Amino acid sequence: MKKQILFLGFIFFMLISCYKQERNCSDFKTGKFEFSQVIDGKKQTTIFQRTDKFQIETYNGKTDTASVRWVSDCEFVLEKLHPKSMQDKKQISMKILSTKDKTYTFEYSFVNDEKKQTGVATKTN
Repeated sequence: MKKQILFLGFIFFMLISCYKQERNCSDFKTGKFEFSQVIDGKKQTTIFQRTDKFQIETYNGKTDTASVRWVSDCEFVLEKLHPKSMQDKKQISMKILSTKDKTYTFEYSFVNDEKKQTGVATKTN
């Protein structure tokens, strides 16, 4: 009985250790993207263009520009160039968790904030 449990445990461990989510972050460092989320029961879409140094976002007809500072291959920090409030002054930490085809799953939060949210962005060009 112990041998069977050890064998099954070994097989389970091998299967889990072999599974690795794709992360081709360099494919998503620049380009034009789209991100949708549901806010108050309505689907809201943000379109953004990211270059090596800047990200220009359009949401609800308003355009904002943020600087982009890459921390690692899959992590970067956004800082609005022209903040209009204290909330806008907070930097946003972004981490690409996985990539697939033209999409990437990411995690984001304000810098030094433990509350993290996730989303999926689609590269449109």
